[in-house]
Amino acid sequence: MLESVNETLSIVIYVVIGLAVIGSIAALLVRTRRTPKGMYPTTRDADDQPGGSTAVLDRPGTAEPGTDTAVTVPDDLRDLEEAPARPTAPALETPEPVQGRLARLRARLSKSNNALGKALLALLSSDKIDEDVWEEIEETLLLADLGTEPTMELVDALRERVRISGSRDPQEVRGMLREELIKLVDPTMDRSLAVERHADKPAVVMVVGVNGVGKTTTVGKLARVLVAEDKDVLLGAADTFRAAAAEQLATWGQRVGVPTVRSDVDGADPASVAFEAVKAGIDGEVDTVLIDTAGRLQNKVGLMDELGKVKRVIEKQAEVDEVLLVLDATTGQNGLTQAKVFAEVVNITGIVLTKLDGTAKGGIVVAIQRTLGVPVKLVGLGEGPDDLAPFEAEEFVDALLS
Repeated sequence: MLESVNETLSIVIYVVIGLAVIGSIAALLVRTRRTPKGMYPTTRDADDQPGGSTAVLDRPGTAEPGTDTAVTVPDDLRDLEEAPARPTAPALETPEPVQGRLARLRARLSKSNNALGKALLALLSSDKIDEDVWEEIEETLLLADLGTEPTMELVDALRERVRISGSRDPQEVRGMLREELIKLVDPTMDRSLAVERHADKPAVVMVVGVNGVGKTTTVGKLARVLVAEDKDVLLGAADTFRAAAAEQLATWGQRVGVPTVRSDVDGADPASVAFEAVKAGIDGEVDTVLIDTAGRLQNKVGLMDELGKVKRVIEKQAEVDEVLLVLDATTGQNGLTQAKVFAEVVNITGIVLTKLDGTAKGGIVVAIQRTLGVPVKLVGLGEGPDDLAPFEAEEFVDALLS
C-alpha cells in the first residue's frame, strides 16, 4: 500500500515539473515573437508621425522638439538616489539700448573708415589745387566704392565751391566736404523700420540675401534691437536648407526670451514655415514677426522664384511690412548686382550693411542707395551681439571725417 502511494506521489511531482517547464518555454517563445532578434524599442522618426505640422514653436527654456521627456519609475525605490535637478533655462540677456550702440559704432567707424576723409581733406587743403589734385580726388572716391555718377557730382560741387570761396582753410574745406557728402548720403530718406504692430496683426519683416552675408545673425541681432525697445517679437526659421540654421536662430532668440517657429523636418517647404510663423504671431498677438530666409545666389532662377513664393504665401494672411536685403559691405560693387536681382523678385524696402569696418569702403552706402532707390536702414560693425544699429546719414559722414 505504501509503495502504491509513493508511486502516485512521484507521478504527480513529475507532472507538475513538466507543466512548469512547458509554461516557461511557451513564455519565452511569446517574448521572442514580440521582439525579433536584433530589434529594440525605439521612438518614431518625425517623418513617420501621422498628421501634425512640419513646424514647431520653440519657446525659450523648453525642451528641443522631438526630445523624449518621459520618465521611467523603477518598481523598487529603496536604492533610488535623489534625482538630479532639471537644468534651468539660462538667464535672459538685456540688450544694449539703441543710443548706446550708435555712440559705440560711430567710434568704431571713425577709427576704421577715416582714411577716405583724411585723403580728401589733405587734397583739398593743399596750397595748389590743380587738375592733378582733382583727378586724385576722383580716384579716391571711386576706390571708396562711391560709384561713377556720385563721384562726378561730388567733385563738380566741390570744384565750384572751392573756386568761389578761394579758401584753403582746413576747417572751412572740411565743412564744404561734409555738406556735400551728406547730400549724397541723403538724410531725407525714410530710414525708420516698419515694425509697429497693426490693429489686429503683427508687423512682418523678411530678411533676404545671398549666401554668407550674415542673414541669420542679422535677424538675431535685430530681435535684440526690438527687445531693447520693449517689443514682443517672434522669429520664423524659414531657412530650411542650411544645416543648423534653425538651431542658430533659436539660440539667438533664447538669449533674449524670443520664441522661434521652425520645421521639425529637414528640407521642409520654407513658405510653409514662414506661413506658420506668421500664424503663430497672429495667434500670440506679438508686435513683430521676423522671417529668416535661406541664402541664394542671385543667378539661380529657381531659388529666386522660391523667395517670391515665400512672400506671396505670407501675404495670404498678413502684409509683409519690410523686406530687408542684407549685403556684405566688403563685396563692393558686386553687391550692386546682387541687389538689383533681389529687387526684381521681392520689393526691397531697406538695406542692412554688414562688415562696414576697416576692410569696407564707405562709399558703398551712396552707391547702393542710388542703385535701388531705397535707404540703408541698419549697419553692422563687428561680431558682438549688439553690434547692429540704425543708420544715420549725418552720423555716418561725421565718422568718415572725424
